[in-house]
Amino acid sequence: MISIKSKRDLASIIDHTLLEPSSDKNAIDRLCDEALAFSFYSVTVNPYYVPYCRNRLKGSNVKVVSVVGFPFGATFKEVKSQEAKRAIEMGADEVDMVMNIGAAKSGDWDIVEEDIGSVVDVSKHNGKVVKVILETCYLTDEEKIMACKVAEKAGADYVKTSTGYGKGGATVHDVKLMSNTVGSNMGVKAAGGIRTAYDALMMIEAGATRIGSSHSVEIIQSLAKELLEKEQNLVK
Repeated sequence: MISIKSKRDLASIIDHTLLEPSSDKNAIDRLCDEALAFSFYSVTVNPYYVPYCRNRLKGSNVKVVSVVGFPFGATFKEVKSQEAKRAIEMGADEVDMVMNIGAAKSGDWDIVEEDIGSVVDVSKHNGKVVKVILETCYLTDEEKIMACKVAEKAGADYVKTSTGYGKGGATVHDVKLMSNTVGSNMGVKAAGGIRTAYDALMMIEAGATRIGSSHSVEIIQSLAKELLEKEQNLVK
C-alpha cells in the first residue's frame, strides 16, 4: 500500500481531471494552473485539449492523460486505436481507454481483449501507459475479475474503476477486488465520486495506486485534517 504522509505524497498520485464536454480554454487553464501549483501527477482531458495542455505544461513534470473511447467504450477497436495514436502524437503521456462494456456483459471476452489490445499495441509502440476503464457499476464481481484478467493479458498497465459518467463511481469494495485480482502486476486507478481526502485515503488503503478526480484541490486541502484524525485514532 502506498504511504501518504503529506500533501505532496497524495498529489503525486492524482490525475487532476476535467472531462466536462462544455469545458472551455479558461477552465483548462485553471486545471493546468492547479496541477502546477499542487504538483499533481497529471491532467486528464478529452483528446481535443491534449495539445493545448502539452503546450501549457511544457517544461513541467505534470503529465498529460487523454481518454479514448470515452465515455461508453462502444466504438470500434480500430477507432480507439487511431484515437489513441493521434492523442499520443499530440502529446499524451498516458491513455485511459474505456473497454467494450457491452462485449464484457455479453461474455465476449475475446472481443474485449482485442479491443484493449488495439490501444495497447499503439501505445506501447510509443512507450506510453494504458489504463483500462472497466465502468464497474455495470459489472458483476465475476465480470470485474474477468475484465482485470483480460486487461492484464492484453498488456495494459492499469485497471480503472469508472468514467464518472456511469450510474456509480469508485467503491472500496471494487478497488479491493481489482487490487486482489491484479496483485503487483498492474496498477489500480480509483476514479468517480472521489471528492475528499477521506475518500482518496480509503481507496488507497483498499489498493489504489492512482486517484482520478475533478475535486483534486479539495482533496489536498482537506488532507491535513484527515491525517490528524487518523493519527489520533491510532493513539486511542
